[in-house]
Amino acid sequence: MPGIKTFLACAALLPMMVAAGASSHEEVAHSSAMEAVDFDPAGYRIARYRGPIDRAPTPATRISLERALRLKPGENALFIDVLPAEGGVRDPITGHWQLADSHLTIPGALWHPETGRGHPEAALWLGLRTTVAEARKQSPAIPVVLFCRTDCWMGWNAARRLSRDGFGNVHWLAEGIEGWHDAGKPLVPAAPAVVPAN
Repeated sequence: MPGIKTFLACAALLPMMVAAGASSHEEVAHSSAMEAVDFDPAGYRIARYRGPIDRAPTPATRISLERALRLKPGENALFIDVLPAEGGVRDPITGHWQLADSHLTIPGALWHPETGRGHPEAALWLGLRTTVAEARKQSPAIPVVLFCRTDCWMGWNAARRLSRDGFGNVHWLAEGIEGWHDAGKPLVPAAPAVVPAN
């Protein structure tokens, strides 16, 4: 049987074990609270867009970088960049953008700025939907690949939203612009889509 010294040693450790358990419980509670702030009730990311992504954009699917690299954006696939136009301003009447900085993207991709936010502006989202619908008139089975940067929830948001809007064959490229470039592929200057007021 354990002696009195063993008993006392265990008793001394008990407060630390309880504190560690409480700390762990607090961390879980804090994590849950942060998730409630970061996501809206529909499950779209609405804050802190840059960070590791731990879930699929269901009902859209993640496309592997290897498979994406075998596609030809603008030919046999519709690639849509949803990265914001940081510092840019869009004329709400004409739909033209005044950019603060240039932006490089995947060759053949279309740039629909700001459409990856948790609550995109209605006119901008309609512009993206219209782009996809027009492409599907020409090629009903064309895959749609949405992306932004590596570890960016905006591409995830846009893929999920488009798929939930009833479009099939919608994919999210998690590696985004950096992943494409790191695979040895070039990037080209992008011009934002012109989306005038409805």
